[in-house]
Amino acid sequence: MKKFGSSALDRRTFLTGVATAGLAAVTTSAFAQQTDIGEILAAPRRGNWDDQFDARSTTRAKVAGFQPIASPETVSFTESAINTYSQIVANGGWPTVQPTVKLQLGVVDPSVPAMRKRLMISGDLAETAGLSNSFDTYVDAAVKRFQSRHGLPADGVMGQYSIAAMNVSADIRLGQLHTNLERLHKLASEDQGPRYVMVNIPAAQIEAVEAGRVAQRHTAIVGKIDRQTPILDSKIQEVILNPYWTAPKSIIQKDIIPLMRKDPTYLTRNKIRLFNEQTREEIAPETIDWNTDDAMKLMFRQDPGKINAMSSTKINFPNQYAVYMHDTPQQGIFNKLMRFDSSGCVRVQNVRDLNVWLLRDTPGWDRQTMEATIKTGVNTPIAVTNPVPLHFVYVSAWSTGDGVVHLRDDIYEMDGQAALSIGTNT
Repeated sequence: MKKFGSSALDRRTFLTGVATAGLAAVTTSAFAQQTDIGEILAAPRRGNWDDQFDARSTTRAKVAGFQPIASPETVSFTESAINTYSQIVANGGWPTVQPTVKLQLGVVDPSVPAMRKRLMISGDLAETAGLSNSFDTYVDAAVKRFQSRHGLPADGVMGQYSIAAMNVSADIRLGQLHTNLERLHKLASEDQGPRYVMVNIPAAQIEAVEAGRVAQRHTAIVGKIDRQTPILDSKIQEVILNPYWTAPKSIIQKDIIPLMRKDPTYLTRNKIRLFNEQTREEIAPETIDWNTDDAMKLMFRQDPGKINAMSSTKINFPNQYAVYMHDTPQQGIFNKLMRFDSSGCVRVQNVRDLNVWLLRDTPGWDRQTMEATIKTGVNTPIAVTNPVPLHFVYVSAWSTGDGVVHLRDDIYEMDGQAALSIGTNT
């Protein structure tokens, strides 16, 4: 997997150029303040938003729908979007938005007409709304629709990331659509089967698809830039209720050992026990020299329970990257603006709903039985009777028809344009 770090300055320069002066970047939590395993695994605090909000335009369809990304319809609609964006580029693209105040409902500012024009060209605002200086309810609805299409907080407020996304040029967006059309063609050409799960990494979103329609859609947390979630194909074979959590070597080295140097009670407080990997003999934390990396030779295993890093569920599937999907005790992280903060695994919002869907054909595992088992706190592995195909994919641009073009931050810089890595630096 490609890793990044040297492009941080370019992304910061890009954001500085397109964002309004005076709009402060959202701050992240300091590592020094992280005192338990939940805070290590949680995303930085970068703002709250409702991922399920369906922004509505005055003239166009809802942004959310039941069409899977991996479908011939998505390919066809994306090809139509490319035709539309090609015409936009041929006509000179769209204007940039350079506000001097925070643009939101009720504001009157000379920069609003340019934003109105921008939203009209992209199909978010009806041309009949006109080009006045007023940020009225029509503009508010259009901005929310734009934000929802870009995976941004659909709050109608033009903050740093909304401005940055709006000022990506039409020709760069066209190139992004072309790049992702190739990915969509590949996905649509493969037989996914009657039921499958698809994790779209740039969208930080999960689709559980059945009979050609999205049966469930879940918000996700995926890998950081330097701990990326891999692209893979596998089958979900096991759901573990009340799982043990075994810390990856990267977290042991980068997070846990430094914390033990500061707080020797950290492991005990978080119910993490040490074991010899060969003999499985339990090792007392006080016998380890935490000023060295000797602990890297040991297994760090957290007992099941409410503070367990995977909380109620671990979803297993064979893969060479040792990644999995899981629950989390910190549900608030799914409301964060930037959801690229795991160590490569995928955290699933409302994972119990997904459990029920995955275990539908597994005898004896209805919702009531699952909930009762979770309450016991007993580690319970469940073999999925009919393993469900699973795909981790990278699609940052697609269309679901009727002018709805979805565009996401190219978080891992796989699209070839630095300007598309909008939110990777805060």
